[in-house]
Amino acid sequence: MNRTKRKIFETSMDLFAKKGYDSTSIEEITSIVGIAKGTLYYHFSSKGEILDFLIVEGLKLLEHSLEIKTRNVLTIEEKIHAILLVELKVVDKYENLISLIMKEICGNEQRNKKCRESVYSCVNVIEKIIKESILKGDIKQCNTRQIAFEIFGIICSGILIRYENNGSIDINEMADQYSKAILKGIEKN
Repeated sequence: MNRTKRKIFETSMDLFAKKGYDSTSIEEITSIVGIAKGTLYYHFSSKGEILDFLIVEGLKLLEHSLEIKTRNVLTIEEKIHAILLVELKVVDKYENLISLIMKEICGNEQRNKKCRESVYSCVNVIEKIIKESILKGDIKQCNTRQIAFEIFGIICSGILIRYENNGSIDINEMADQYSKAILKGIEKN
């Protein structure tokens, strides 16, 4: 991604997260980036395309990170801990993107549906890990979809805790605590 496109990406992400998609104008984006509208339209055909790019690329990055970080760990404990670390690091580094995604997930507009589809793709990665662990006999039978959403939902908790703690979180401590709570609910008796 070249420097101009990255600046459009970052500025749009900040404005959409702070003001909302509908309240942000192309003029605001171009003014902050310091470019003409034509330059923005060279990179993106519309404000909607910018949003789509933010959501799809942001969640692809998360999905890819989840797959990489869980690929070579063996136990379900290590996998869940790895998932939580990835999620919390994303919250810590890309809070505006996660806030934007959570704002855009509800509704019936095409952008809302695209956002949900991208989230579901990340949830599918987590659910696959849960299903594999059940098949291996590492954890008890459970509603794998529900557990996967619960684990993905830690992202929202991370954002709320950041707000409560004036922008800081202890990623490792949170991952440890959440891992223990999740594993307690799905461990075999």
